[in-house]
Amino acid sequence: MPPSLLEPEQSAFLLDRLLTLIITTSPTPSAPTTDLLSAVIASFHTHCTALLNCPVIVVFDTYDHVVEQARLKKGQVTPEGARVYDAYKENVKALVTREFLSQTLPSLPSLDWEVRRAEAEYGSPGGRSSGHSVDVNIHCTRDRRITFMEPEKRLGFGLAVRSALREADTPYVWIHQHDWALDSHIPIANLLDAMRASTSSTTAPIRYVCLPSPRTVEYEASMHVARFPVLRDLSAALTGRYPAPTTGEVVPLTPLYFWHDKPHVVERRHYLERVFPSQLAIGRGMFIEDSIGQRARNGMKEGQWARWACWLFAPGDGKQVCVRHLHGRVWKGEEDRRENEKKWDALKSGKLDKVASEELCQDEQERNA
Repeated sequence: MPPSLLEPEQSAFLLDRLLTLIITTSPTPSAPTTDLLSAVIASFHTHCTALLNCPVIVVFDTYDHVVEQARLKKGQVTPEGARVYDAYKENVKALVTREFLSQTLPSLPSLDWEVRRAEAEYGSPGGRSSGHSVDVNIHCTRDRRITFMEPEKRLGFGLAVRSALREADTPYVWIHQHDWALDSHIPIANLLDAMRASTSSTTAPIRYVCLPSPRTVEYEASMHVARFPVLRDLSAALTGRYPAPTTGEVVPLTPLYFWHDKPHVVERRHYLERVFPSQLAIGRGMFIEDSIGQRARNGMKEGQWARWACWLFAPGDGKQVCVRHLHGRVWKGEEDRRENEKKWDALKSGKLDKVASEELCQDEQERNA
């Protein structure tokens, strides 16, 4: 009898046939160090070790303009940010190669890299003749275990994800931005098993599963659901524990009425068909949740939830947080984060002077910008 693609969590190396991890990164204040992404990968070690055995694709998005005041979400970096970005990319490549290959090999070999190019088209059809196309340089190991993608112009999160989806060859993908860290255990084998078991369901297909952040805990009872009878009734009917037949476990899920960019696990074909049906779907520089997310929610409020099949992983009766945001646009390292925590404690106790208080509040505004 052939082995199952899914084994219990402790021997989940066969997940590499089912799941590809896609990490998107871009200029960050902590560059050229890899402190930010190192913190993320450390959280994989702690909360989802099996993920490190899967193929990984890293997309290095770039910037549009060099300006005095960085606005990273809009692709604008300072001269220093531009100067260190190439060094940052090389440091990340070394980090990812070391972290992901060391899980399966006793020593790191001299790798044989395959080099090629792809095209990321967008906007009105026409490809190069219309100017709506970006060349993407691809370096991958021959076994496709590690892939690095470097667009020659800024893509934005949406097109970066689409480029990686086209490169992946597993039925499921895990999308992960560079500034979200896992905060609790993710039973990925069980989750994928439940998704596969639901494939033929017409009422409760599981095609997209978002990991809960502080803003999405107790989602079923939130105003995102409660104010809309259609959504409220659907949540009451479908929230529950879904079987993972191969592993013999169950997975707690509740319907989600949005397509978030934060870490999520998705059926790859569903992603391409639903979010990227044509090159007009997402423009260059755009985020998926800012456009498709809103469109999906509007459709769900009209009874089209099954078309999107979005779920929220809901451990601990929906009260458990699984990911936390490290705020990459202002992240300056773990030491800086700890120092800020001390300042907030001092502010709350009235021990921080006025100037320091104003600076701390300004930093917080930048985090939330």
